[in-house]
Amino acid sequence: MDGKSLDIKQDRLQRLKGLFPELFSENQIDWEKLKAAFGNDINFANERYVLNWAGKADAFKILQQPTTATLKPAPEESVNFDTSENLFIEGENLEVLKILQKAYYNKVKCIIIDPPYNTGSDSFIYPDRFSEKKEDYLKRIGDKDEEGFLMKEGLFRKNSKDSGHFHSNWLSMIYPRLFLAKNLLRDDGVIFVHIDDNEVHNLRLIMNEIFGEENFVASFIWKRRQNVDSRSKNGASVDHEYLLCYRKTDKGLIRGAEKDLTKYSNPDNDLRGNWMSADMTGLATPDQRPNLHYDLEDPKTGIVYKCPSTGWRYEPKRMKELIQNNEVIFPSRPDGRPRRKKFQNDLESDFTGFSTILETVFNTQGTRELRALFEEKEYFDFPKPKELLQQILEQGTAGDQHDIILDFFTGSATTAQAVLELNKKDGGNRKFILVQMPEQCDENSEAYKAGYKTIADIGKERIRRVIGKIDKEVIASEAKQSQGNLLETTKIASSQTPRNDNSLDLGFKIFKLSPSNFKIWRSAEIDSEEKLVQQLDAFTNPIKPDAEKQNMLYELMLKAGHELTSSVQHVIASGAKQSQKGNSSAGFYSINNNELIIALDAMNEKLIDQIIATKPQKVITLDSLFTGNDQLKTNTVLQMRDAEVDFKTI
Repeated sequence: MDGKSLDIKQDRLQRLKGLFPELFSENQIDWEKLKAAFGNDINFANERYVLNWAGKADAFKILQQPTTATLKPAPEESVNFDTSENLFIEGENLEVLKILQKAYYNKVKCIIIDPPYNTGSDSFIYPDRFSEKKEDYLKRIGDKDEEGFLMKEGLFRKNSKDSGHFHSNWLSMIYPRLFLAKNLLRDDGVIFVHIDDNEVHNLRLIMNEIFGEENFVASFIWKRRQNVDSRSKNGASVDHEYLLCYRKTDKGLIRGAEKDLTKYSNPDNDLRGNWMSADMTGLATPDQRPNLHYDLEDPKTGIVYKCPSTGWRYEPKRMKELIQNNEVIFPSRPDGRPRRKKFQNDLESDFTGFSTILETVFNTQGTRELRALFEEKEYFDFPKPKELLQQILEQGTAGDQHDIILDFFTGSATTAQAVLELNKKDGGNRKFILVQMPEQCDENSEAYKAGYKTIADIGKERIRRVIGKIDKEVIASEAKQSQGNLLETTKIASSQTPRNDNSLDLGFKIFKLSPSNFKIWRSAEIDSEEKLVQQLDAFTNPIKPDAEKQNMLYELMLKAGHELTSSVQHVIASGAKQSQKGNSSAGFYSINNNELIIALDAMNEKLIDQIIATKPQKVITLDSLFTGNDQLKTNTVLQMRDAEVDFKTI
């Protein structure tokens, strides 16, 4: 009881829905369907096969809005920051995907995501109230950055099933993210999306629209529940989830399951190598393929073998060639069935079809794995098991190549553990990019009490612990191989920092979504001469007062289209004095062996000559470094042009 009288309108709607459920969409009356059901003048506007929902246009607006945000490095939280090529990005994933567009366009081999399933109890970000004025919207949300602009985290909220736009909200959330994710996929790339019955129908339609129906690969069914659900209210135990797989182009293929090669052997020492006995019977009746129906004679023994009822697989001419090549195995008795030698060397591939039924590992295993890493504490609900992710990785990546795996709904970072441990297992060189918003943990949760304030904190710590675990395993393996060399074993075991050799990347770089280090020109806010003067004065120096050099470096790298894992070398200016730590404030940064030069310290004739001598493709520097010396700037522009260097100032 809620103490309220009967809601007459709601009662009538429920009775109408019981009689005519087809007239409702997202718990609201669809007036076009109502008129079509009871009217004479039936006319559906813009009839065509298309996925549409309330807010689709707004989702496109969100998608098309550029971002000025950047990613700030956090080396103090990372492991092997200077050498690792794995990334963990903390921030709202739509903004992060926009930031990654330039640097990672067409570079990701495999995307694996586990988005909110829209169960009615989960929370996510979706557009809201686009009809109101921006100022009113900001006041209502009340979550702004230091410049007064909306931070996306302020939109993170629960999507209740009571909402009139329940499915629409979910579609508005997922559409722009999938759209941007497709841009990052390589032409031979594939994407896997976890989902359940709540939205699998809509997800299939939305992925058909974004990736193309022709690029649908498979709908995998994962049996996640080991025991039936005794709490079921309708008698059915839902034991499965789905894993939709799409590719970007027809170049994208999954690997397939490994063939059972144990059936191949070489008992007769055939020079052609291992072989297995294969069936030669056909599939056609005498009426369908009369040329495949004939008796077969062994030319060595004269034994005649009767034609099987479905004929042979090969016509007489081809069968004669097989016999001459000693590829037919004749039994000793006439009632036996001749078979063919099928050689392993003739296989086009070592793989066969990968079953769409996945039932090798259950969801409870994921919970046990996370508990094992965190001293049997339960900090995250329903993490996916790493073995399931490893199966996907084996299908979506080559392993021995530098394949990038992207997961922008990271959760507890199972994907990272799967990548790191699979690389150790098969010697692969896969790299991960994980994106997780700093969603607050419940203050009453075990995770929060243990010091993990956000979901991102749990994910980062999990990766650190997995790296530590693998490092200990590598140490133990090396100690065993050293054949009891006590001195060497002690030396290895005393190492405190996880190593990062060429065969195994035991590290990850952490970056955090952050406002730009540079002031943004806000032309829309200039409505008077006074505000114009204020903007011009502010842009005398476009660098924000609290901007740090390292943060500016990575922002300029990203916006110039260079990956966050690009090699960065600080080159000291000729004649500059080094500090006691071996560093110098005067110099420039060389990105990927002089593909890009970024100068943030100083600018003078000697330094310009030194930069040009490295033969860079592009140079970016700060305009403020030329303050009071217009002649130097003019000469620099001319020198760079003569050297065919793309020169930009900020």
